[in-house]
Amino acid sequence: MERHDVVVVGGGPAGLAAAIAAYEQGCTDVVVLERDTKLGGILNQCIHNGFGLHTFKEELTGPEYAARYASRAMELGIPCHLGTMVLDITPERVVTAVNHERGVFSIQAGAVVLAMGCRERPRGALNIPGFRPAGVYTAGTAQRLVNIEGQMPGREVVILGSGDIGLIMARRMTLEGAHVACVAELMPYSGGLKRNIVQCLDDYGIPLLLSHTVTRVEGKKRVEAVWVAEVDERLTPIPGTEVRYPCDTLLLSVGLLPENELSRAAGVELSAVTRGPVVDDRLQTSVPGVFSCGNVLHVHDLVDYVSQEAASAGRSAALYVAGASAQDSKRGRRLHIRATDGVRYTVPTYVDVAQMNDKLTVRFRVDNVYRDRYVSVYVGNECVLHRKKRVLAPGEMEEVVLKRTDLERLAGATEVVVKLEEE
Repeated sequence: MERHDVVVVGGGPAGLAAAIAAYEQGCTDVVVLERDTKLGGILNQCIHNGFGLHTFKEELTGPEYAARYASRAMELGIPCHLGTMVLDITPERVVTAVNHERGVFSIQAGAVVLAMGCRERPRGALNIPGFRPAGVYTAGTAQRLVNIEGQMPGREVVILGSGDIGLIMARRMTLEGAHVACVAELMPYSGGLKRNIVQCLDDYGIPLLLSHTVTRVEGKKRVEAVWVAEVDERLTPIPGTEVRYPCDTLLLSVGLLPENELSRAAGVELSAVTRGPVVDDRLQTSVPGVFSCGNVLHVHDLVDYVSQEAASAGRSAALYVAGASAQDSKRGRRLHIRATDGVRYTVPTYVDVAQMNDKLTVRFRVDNVYRDRYVSVYVGNECVLHRKKRVLAPGEMEEVVLKRTDLERLAGATEVVVKLEEE
């Protein structure tokens, strides 16, 4: 069995950023395992711009953004094994993988960084009545067909779900000559970024139907039409509101699921809300030496945040390999970060006061659209942050910064609470 200090599972933007950061932290024995035949992950099919504004201070396309990290990894000489599927990870950090060149092989890792990304929720999870005709695609599949394979899924399109990929594909299909009749969203708010609603729907006159869903798909061999109905506050279709939209294509943008089958195999504790691992301030999971970052941890809205988070995970993995026993002996007061009153979840979930940096960025999402609310952070009974936000929406990731001095000063506290308040 071969051995490596840090094994990164996934060669997308998270995996590359983690590997580069681990190497630059001083851990030069880093290896990346990627199941695709090219580095970059999903960014390779995201040919629109808007990437890199935070990281590189300029607008890049997805392939351009990915290429910068891939080039840096090659400059450092980090081995990246493509076409390599990871089959299993044990709690002892034994990684089993397979590829054409070597067959099945195992690696004993000093630390593992999980960066497998996420997948789209398929039609089978929605229970839409009707046959199973051709013409029903997830938005990501349609994006790959158009942008990489040069194939048009259809010409008359209805999109269910207003996630960012669905919004972007509404514009992309329009630019390629298709007619997008509408984007139907089950919730009373969009699941995507505000800028994508404006640039991809409003600018092209594509209607966004909030509190609507597809109730029926017509057609046996090929989609012929879909029925869209308004839903009530219990998300139940309202009789008499159905409208028939003739179309040959239905695109689904109804949520992303972190790819955590390997995490489960390793015994990692998963969050019921994010469906990703529960991590501490070092992005370490419940299994010592196993770290997580990117969309496998929680679904992000900007790839720049993925890269920042992954770099932190990579540095933490390198530090773990350099002195795991010393780190464990330094463990001090561990505080739970609790999300409540409008905040769905936080990442991380725990913070170790003895080991944290001077400042810790805590990212979170809200559970509804709120206006003129305060984002408040309590350490014990003391409020250490109280910041007004004009608008908070589930599609936009938010963040607060915890200061180590506050946590040390309030030594009697047992938890940190992140919540929304009206005053």
